[in-house]
Amino acid sequence: MAEIVGGYFTSHVPAIGGAIQRGDQSEPYWQPFFAGFPAVRDWLAAARPDVAVVFYNDHGLNFFLDKLPTFAVGAAPEYRNADEGWGLPVYKPFTGHPALSWHVIEQLVADEFDVTTCQQMLVDHALSIPFELAWPDADAWPVKLVPIAINTVQHPLPSAKRCLALGRSVHRALASWPGRDRIVVIGTGGLSHQLDGARAGFINQDYDRFCLDSLAENPDALTHDSIIEIVRQSGTQGVEILNWIAARGALGPVAREVHRNYHVPISNTAAATMVLERP
Repeated sequence: MAEIVGGYFTSHVPAIGGAIQRGDQSEPYWQPFFAGFPAVRDWLAAARPDVAVVFYNDHGLNFFLDKLPTFAVGAAPEYRNADEGWGLPVYKPFTGHPALSWHVIEQLVADEFDVTTCQQMLVDHALSIPFELAWPDADAWPVKLVPIAINTVQHPLPSAKRCLALGRSVHRALASWPGRDRIVVIGTGGLSHQLDGARAGFINQDYDRFCLDSLAENPDALTHDSIIEIVRQSGTQGVEILNWIAARGALGPVAREVHRNYHVPISNTAAATMVLERP
């Protein structure tokens, strides 16, 4: 049977990709953020995953406001990155795992989630940058990909409770997958930030630490607030915490924190990195 080895969570702002491209990892502005990744890479090397199930949000590369599904699951043999206009390089293509994707989709539909199935799908910086951070020297990505996109852009957004339930449904699928895959779950985005409007530059460290403190042992605590309250607490783009919540659900009932890094600010964003391990 498949084994879920644990979860990796990180911010994904495009400026991180720019810093990687320029080689700014040791610059004082960036060093505290990048200092959190040797521990992530060591953990991944020890865990040896060969599949990544990634919860992220698309920023218009694959879906736009005229067609934006609440939940979308990729079931393609390959996923390519493309130019989003940030001046970032186009990252390496990702090999898919269509059989596992369809198994996940079937479980989600059985659990009454109305998901969009994508047999062709582009992936943007929200997925590519976390891979560059985790495997910076890889000639090809060492894991196959199952991407799960959550709408964090256009209201109405799914509730935190619904996203946790989505993740728990994915966990049931992974736990029943008969393959011998070693699976890492990845959640990307956030933490608190707002890039526009009267509150541009907003960061709420207290709410961020509440999220970080609750994620491993009490993820249900993150579901008590409405989406509007989460926006108030974390900023317009801070609702990307939904990706982390869903990813935590996919790990199963029990997980323990083995690594955390938190740094403010990066590109007007509270940047965080965590690793959770299944006992």
